[in-house]
Amino acid sequence: MDKKTFTIGVLSIIAAVLLAANLIPEPRAEAQGFAIKDTRYQLITTRSPKGGDTLYVVDNSTGLVANLTWDNGTLRPVAIEPLTNLFK
Repeated sequence: MDKKTFTIGVLSIIAAVLLAANLIPEPRAEAQGFAIKDTRYQLITTRSPKGGDTLYVVDNSTGLVANLTWDNGTLRPVAIEPLTNLFK
């Protein structure tokens, strides 16, 4: 086997490995939502459709949900309502 054939073979193998590595999907680093559950409260974060982030605080003992938005460094309360209203 001459030098030219050997070089073409090595480059073909490298190209096949790079192609296979490119086709393997990367795991996503960003989570779509995050939740913390305690015996009394649950905290859930999500992206807001209007931009910014949304924090839901669920009080398990009273059944109330507080909706807070975080946008431009400001935490604003949006609504506080019973949990059952979310499923109507």
